[in-house]
Amino acid sequence: MTTTDMRQHPEAEPGLSRRSMLNRTASGLGIALSGSIPGLFGGDSVSANSIDGPPREVGHGPLVPDPAGNLSLPAGFTYTLVAESGVTLLDSGEPTPDDPDGTAAFVRCGGNGSVLVNNHEIGGDEPYPVPPIPGFVYDARARGGTTNIEVDRRGNRVREYVSLAGTHNNCAGGLTPWETWITCEETEAILGKPHGYCFEVDPYDQDANRDPKPIKCLGRYPHESVVVDPRRHTLYLTEDAGNPNGLLYRWTPASAALPLGKGALRALADDAGTLEAMQAFTRAGAFVPDLSVATEPGTTYRVRWLPVPERDATTTPVRKQFAQITRSRKLEGMWWCDEGAYVVASFARTSDGSAAQHDGQVWLIDPEDGTIELKLHFAYTPADQDNDPDGPDNITVSAYGGLFLAEDGEGKNHLVGATPRGEVFFFARNELAGDSEFTGPTFSRDKKILFANIQSPGHVFAIQGRFASSADRL
Repeated sequence: MTTTDMRQHPEAEPGLSRRSMLNRTASGLGIALSGSIPGLFGGDSVSANSIDGPPREVGHGPLVPDPAGNLSLPAGFTYTLVAESGVTLLDSGEPTPDDPDGTAAFVRCGGNGSVLVNNHEIGGDEPYPVPPIPGFVYDARARGGTTNIEVDRRGNRVREYVSLAGTHNNCAGGLTPWETWITCEETEAILGKPHGYCFEVDPYDQDANRDPKPIKCLGRYPHESVVVDPRRHTLYLTEDAGNPNGLLYRWTPASAALPLGKGALRALADDAGTLEAMQAFTRAGAFVPDLSVATEPGTTYRVRWLPVPERDATTTPVRKQFAQITRSRKLEGMWWCDEGAYVVASFARTSDGSAAQHDGQVWLIDPEDGTIELKLHFAYTPADQDNDPDGPDNITVSAYGGLFLAEDGEGKNHLVGATPRGEVFFFARNELAGDSEFTGPTFSRDKKILFANIQSPGHVFAIQGRFASSADRL
């Protein structure tokens, strides 16, 4: 475990200021925001092309270079290295597995700290697999899975242990209202068994994690993320796939299965509920085949949901089973907030079959209105890889308003924040060799720690600082 205090180093790099954001947007670059996003961005979201007063400091302040070469943060923030692939040890004696990705934080038993359920996106010959602990393995030929990491209230590591093994490419997932984590396989591979499923992981009860069973009613395809509507118990899911590009899905439980709770999903029949894929239409009724064409925040489409013909994809991938459907390149993270599902599209290029190019989008699915609305648009900026955000991936809502996005783009990768006013800033920068992506940002329930990962070489960080005292600048 390593702790570095960024206050000791006065040489600060300018963060992504409101002025720089506005200037880039005005010239066709950067992030464009408009309109109001209640709750997530607050009711007074700022138009990207307007200046309502003199520029002010945005976010938590400029980044201070880290002399340890790990993580640069604003002054007043510190990090603790909670887990390190190949270095820290599991309860069973093996090293922490590679490729930490999507993560959720739960209150540790007794209230002293957190339990992190940490995905490991292992799909190849990485040196440190998730150990095949007897009783917790789905497929002996797969090397991914999840570990549970317990930390105290200061973010210090207490223990780590396997909660799911024998799965493949565990990328992201989602929290449930009944305090579990749904981990998603981003794959269509068939190894010893078919893969491309979701699995439920309990942060507290290891007996509930024994004999893992895929939730086949949610479909077999390259899953990325999932959110649960806490009122309706409807699930929304993203697919990160190409050739052709992926889809947005909705799964609706039968009324007899409600309310869902711990263990309910794995107990359902393989064909339980209704799995559907999204079609989008303009207000005038024109079909929208590709979400990449939307560039103006506030663009809103009506949605229709079409039943998936054969959800287990025994002969044909699910996304190829539709004659007319709405697609998007790189559908990634999701988060439930404001009575809707926030959805990230990481990037789009004409070379990958997309109709238009961008460096990221954030959408809101509104179940009540039956719409999907563009909330953020990252313009395509190939000339600026280090200082212009690109490739948003995992997303979480800040405990103090706004949001954090994990950048998985070209050049330097960051945790990117967006304020309740709609202004953007850099909160953290990866200083490790190779400049791997950020993954899994999530706040502890007491709002004091932001957990985040760097996938390679495999670091899990607990970041602490003056989140509350600087919230008035967000």
